[in-house]
Amino acid sequence: MNVLLTGGAGFIGSAVAARLLADGHRVRVLDALLPAVHPGGTWSTRRPEGVEFRHADVRDRAAVEQALEGVDAVCHQAAMVGLGLDLDDAPDYVGCNDLGTAVLLAAMHRTGVRDLVLAGSMVVYGEGRYRCAEHGEVSPGPRLGAELDAGRFEPPCPLCGAALAPGLVGEDAPADPRNVYAASKLAQEHLSAAWARACGGRVLALRYHNVYGPGMPRDTPYAGVAALFRSALARGEAPRVFEDGGQRRDFVHVDDVAAANAAALAGVTGRPDGSSRAYNVGSGEVRTVGAMADALADAYGGPAPVVTGEYRLGDVRHVTADSSRLRAELGWRPRVSFADGMAAFATAPLRGEEKARG
Repeated sequence: MNVLLTGGAGFIGSAVAARLLADGHRVRVLDALLPAVHPGGTWSTRRPEGVEFRHADVRDRAAVEQALEGVDAVCHQAAMVGLGLDLDDAPDYVGCNDLGTAVLLAAMHRTGVRDLVLAGSMVVYGEGRYRCAEHGEVSPGPRLGAELDAGRFEPPCPLCGAALAPGLVGEDAPADPRNVYAASKLAQEHLSAAWARACGGRVLALRYHNVYGPGMPRDTPYAGVAALFRSALARGEAPRVFEDGGQRRDFVHVDDVAAANAAALAGVTGRPDGSSRAYNVGSGEVRTVGAMADALADAYGGPAPVVTGEYRLGDVRHVTADSSRLRAELGWRPRVSFADGMAAFATAPLRGEEKARG
């Protein structure tokens, strides 16, 4: 299959490119090499052999149309990621993520490419699934600064104020984006679904949970929490764990995410015309942020993490995946365990790092 891979020079994109090439696909990468992600405007040393590279922004209509020539399917990874710093980032998120996706979809419509695998995110759910002993399944209200300042991090039942039990969230859960990045990722899904209905296309959206692994960007506020902890260790500093470290997440290795993209590309062609379907991509191992910091520090050799009590109002407390749909329908299985993945990641090179610690 001839595949256009947008954002293919990025952390996840590079792993996807390598996996697709290994599976026998012909891969054309389109990437703007933005300096926030690619210092010096160059691809990292993880660039896979055999890719065709186009240096262009996904918002460039002419460049995207040219990149789509001879393509059978698109794997759309290009996006501005992370929670960001404040609302000043909003235009960049909407421009990169939503305008970029709209330009790509319009070009696919004009060129007749009808199969799309979209890199989505679990952030579209907002808070995960919660159950109250008295009221059953409930959706917590917004997190309040006064409560967080007092160290009360667990969301209470919005009806009675009782403690809630967190659980796994499935793809049919209502969307509740709680920051600008999350809203932009949900808009990508809606735009893609509208495109599919209008032109008879087929979309599979992969909602990544917390992806980690070699090649994550170093020392950037837009990186995932695993990269921030790993960067601190490389500087000889203790990882700083926000809140009380009890936030529940699903940390999934980048190689497993790449495999999910390969499975989605194989499966999208069999979908009905005009359809879209979402899949959670998670390891199935629920861990806390504090446990992840401990695992990295132990494998690296210290220093030990520091729990700070700090918080970001746009964060959510717990969100973990039910990835059974992806397993059942596309035959995907995660291969990298939390223990093995974190042990390897502790000394793996980061993007922008001269070399890994020996």
